Amino acid sequence: MANINLLPWREERREQQRQAFFAMLGMVAGAALLVALIVHLVLSSAISAQTERNDYLKRNIAELDKKLVEIKTLGQRRSELIDRMKVIQDLQGNRPVIVRVFDELVRTLPDGVYYRSINRNANSIAIQGTAESNNRVSSLMRKLEASEWFADPNLKGVKANPNFGEQANDFDLTVKITMPKADEEGQ
Repeated sequence: MANINLLPWREERREQQRQAFFAMLGMVAGAALLVALIVHLVLSSAISAQTERNDYLKRNIAELDKKLVEIKTLGQRRSELIDRMKVIQDLQGNRPVIVRVFDELVRTLPDGVYYRSINRNANSIAIQGTAESNNRVSSLMRKLEASEWFADPNLKGVKANPNFGEQANDFDLTVKITMPKADEEGQ
């Protein structure tokens, strides 16, 4: 029988398989590196795109915050203007009231009574005057009570004043201003 040595052939084949394995391993490592690089680029691109979106949203949110502050400021100005308009309308509406109050003061003034001073505080009037007698002060108070424009006359004090006569008196009284019912319904 012939003697054939197969060992070098097997060694060559093992060497070829080993080289093919390392070549394949190198290609797989290269492909894995390429895939990792592509994944890194894709993720970097996605992160930068999301960062740009976040910056865009932050800019718009900052603009909207400025607009909200401006809207709140405008709302405050609006309420201040409405308050001012209400005050002006109240003053315009009360303008004829003062004239009517003075007219009513004259209408309720009985003969023999003289006003020395009239002071208005909110919804009340303080009257100081001189009357020829106590009956005249009583008459004044009854007329003020009967008036539609006045209520609750309150006599604070009466003091004799002989300069105007034997029975003459100085008086202090306060009376509340009221609105007639017909005028309240019309307003």
